[in-house]
Amino acid sequence: MRSYPFLLVDAFTDTALGGNPCAVVLDADDLSAEEMQRLAREFNQSETAFVRRSAVADFGVRYFTPAEEIPLAGHPTIATITALLHTGRLAAQAPRTELHLELLHGPIAIAVVPAAVAGTPEQVLMTQRKPVFSLLHDPAVVLPLFGLTPADLVPGSPVQTVSTGTPQLMLLLRDQDVLRRAHLPDPAAFARYRAGSDFFSPHLFCLGGATPAGHTFARHFGTPPDVAEDPVTGSATGGMAAYLWHHGYLQTPDFVAEQGHWLGRAGTVQVTVAGPREDIESVTIGGQGVVVVEGKLTL
Repeated sequence: MRSYPFLLVDAFTDTALGGNPCAVVLDADDLSAEEMQRLAREFNQSETAFVRRSAVADFGVRYFTPAEEIPLAGHPTIATITALLHTGRLAAQAPRTELHLELLHGPIAIAVVPAAVAGTPEQVLMTQRKPVFSLLHDPAVVLPLFGLTPADLVPGSPVQTVSTGTPQLMLLLRDQDVLRRAHLPDPAAFARYRAGSDFFSPHLFCLGGATPAGHTFARHFGTPPDVAEDPVTGSATGGMAAYLWHHGYLQTPDFVAEQGHWLGRAGTVQVTVAGPREDIESVTIGGQGVVVVEGKLTL
């Protein structure tokens, strides 16, 4: 039998049972892609991270949803670094620890910053890939997939696929009332549209946070066997930030994104966009993580 240590980590929160949970499997070098996929279905989280050795970075990691492998994800990155810190595989040093993670499409830069408040988790910063602005979608076709109409968009805002590592469908809605009404009335119709398009999953958001501290609020939908709604998303927040900055909906490139409050899993993402609106260099997302479970996986 083979055994692997694993942790369940809540990401984008400093409080246990908040944010977005992620299973992190350590020492996963000898797991095949098929085994990782099956284990992701077993854990049944929105994503599961498998940490491995790397020849080109400090650590390697692969991310799987219950349905498929994805090239880049935010909350599993926060969870992975939190797990490495917790188990002593990574030692944080003041004032800042810098390292690289090798993902499916190459390394990304990570930084760990000590907590501003004693006794709270470190802040993990993830610099995502240069944004790519892709397909423009017809609002008249897309909005009904979420039980909405084109009038529910901010006037003039494009429905567009944006990627900072994983392509996401971006929809800027008028307000939180519209956001709350959003749902998938016909999951099969949405699945057909997604299968013929260029995005991994949809990100619906509005300006104004769930709390006074927030600047945006979002929801992120999935289709079976993936979770129906992801509490707090990091890669989609990166794409959202690039969208908002590029299209002129943000006054400052630094802001706080909030998500998950309506699911009882409030999450906070610190966001910084680098570069001019017409040529964004990168998006950095930051958050904290809390270990809630440690165990041993036996196959």
